[in-house]
Amino acid sequence: MHRYRSHTCARLRKADVGTSVRLSGWVHRVRDHGGLLFIDLRDHYGITQIVADPDSPCFAVAETVRGEWVIRVDGEVKARTEETVNANLPTGEVEVFARDMEVLSAAKELPLPVFGEPDYPEDIRLKYRFLDLRRETLHKNIVQRTKIIADMRTRMAEAGFTEFSTPILTASSPEGARDFLVPSRLHEGKFYALPQAPQIYKQLIMVSGFDRYFQIAPCFRDEDPRADRLPGEFYQLDLEMSFVEQDEVFSTMEPVMRGVFEAFAGGKPVTQEFRRIPYDEAMRKYGSDKPDLRNPIEMQDVSEHFRGSGFKVFANILANDDKAEVWAIPAKTGGSRAFCDRMNSWAQGEGQPGLGYIFWRKEGESLGGAGPIAKNIGEERTEAIRNQLGLEDGDACFFAAGDPKKFASFAGAARTRAGEELDLVDRDRFELCWIVDFPFYEWDEEEKRLDFGHNPFTMPQGGLEALSGADPLSIKAWQYDLVCNGFEIASGGIRNHLPEVMVKAFENVGFDRATVEDRFGGLYRAFQYGAPPHGGMAAGIDRIVMLLVGAKNLREVTMFPMNQQAQDLLMSAPSEATPQQLRELSLRVVAPKKD
Repeated sequence: MHRYRSHTCARLRKADVGTSVRLSGWVHRVRDHGGLLFIDLRDHYGITQIVADPDSPCFAVAETVRGEWVIRVDGEVKARTEETVNANLPTGEVEVFARDMEVLSAAKELPLPVFGEPDYPEDIRLKYRFLDLRRETLHKNIVQRTKIIADMRTRMAEAGFTEFSTPILTASSPEGARDFLVPSRLHEGKFYALPQAPQIYKQLIMVSGFDRYFQIAPCFRDEDPRADRLPGEFYQLDLEMSFVEQDEVFSTMEPVMRGVFEAFAGGKPVTQEFRRIPYDEAMRKYGSDKPDLRNPIEMQDVSEHFRGSGFKVFANILANDDKAEVWAIPAKTGGSRAFCDRMNSWAQGEGQPGLGYIFWRKEGESLGGAGPIAKNIGEERTEAIRNQLGLEDGDACFFAAGDPKKFASFAGAARTRAGEELDLVDRDRFELCWIVDFPFYEWDEEEKRLDFGHNPFTMPQGGLEALSGADPLSIKAWQYDLVCNGFEIASGGIRNHLPEVMVKAFENVGFDRATVEDRFGGLYRAFQYGAPPHGGMAAGIDRIVMLLVGAKNLREVTMFPMNQQAQDLLMSAPSEATPQQLRELSLRVVAPKKD
């Protein structure tokens, strides 16, 4: 018999009754029922119940074992009685009566519990991640992650893509975040950068004559963490295609992404036809370029109902600012003063002066609007708003006014808040859509200059002619995002492949030709030797897995994540370098001046 096991802890069934087996694993928990010991033995695959009674030769050893000890058990498989069958376990119809038991490894008192998975401080969970990973939910999430990635690889191969690896030590690239820099020992005073994305390399792969590339790519960005973005390192399904336009990228990748979701959605419906929503429309209807389409609320412009009205706050805003608008956020079933007051309080907590509203209720046979705004604008305008929005008795509407560029994100947050509070969101589905036609440029208010709105290597709609003659802020990009349930899960575009277009695009944000040639020389040179039209995208694996397993945080789908302060508590990273390491790299640490 094998030194440690004849079966895994998930394999035994009723057909194995009467056989002698050997199992090894961790003690999940021990239960003492009046001298009869029950040990739940756990390994990577599952759990089997071990029974030791006082007549067992190994009973003395069994009495000593504690949670998370590693043991080997030899014994006989027996059927459980009908009343003790555990239908929640694949092995729940059987148990193993122990004849021999060996302690392979004892465990100290645990700094966090594995059994039961109670909430526990995150710093403890990350410091002892090897224990945290033994917990059933997290363990399953990590296993599911590997299956999702394997499924992606299979689907990409079936779609005609070939996996290539790109360098990790590379040059700095303007991907929108800070680089992680790596000092060079051989080239004093110079630094490599860890890739924020394989963007330039994958374009060079297309220029090199390969047609369809993909990889499960590690990406590194020195940016602040949040629930849907980990600090430091993340992974993406990166891909690029030659001789394609936007429609072909969509038609190629929709079946892949839909298939991945359907395979792991647990029966939840998945969008069959992905909507294409222009960026401007998304911002006006949803206040976000990553809208959750499970929320049925769509905002509308109701400015005309307030222009010259008795509600002077909005009327004056519209009269004094040509850019000003009033947007309505309809809220079906939200027609109570209590709910409207809660929304108003929430808005004040978000730093807003408040959130104006109207709610409709019947008084006898008459349906009328209530609230200060309804009173000030009168019955006719209130009724016109109701009709435009299709609202009825028991419904409400909230308003935001001013320059839409300044209030759109707040209005979008109010839409989200109302949808969740009123339980309008269908949480048992995956709703995917494309957001298209992003602005090529945007105005940086802090720097008072033009900047790229998204990926600087995207082809502008209209090409060189648009870059040379159009208002820069009016130019759209062949840029697109794939959105699911309020999360951006992929981003991509049709790339610029012409050197003069590349130079002009960067000139408009203040880079001269020499700077472009210096910073992006590899790509710039490649474009001068026959570059094919090409495009692609990158899908965030961590976010996709998070959505599919129903986790709330990326740390619940990542094996060894950092904490919110970008520290690896398990490995104590980052750490100080030794004086010898600094000398070899010609570096000296200069402490920042204290205020």
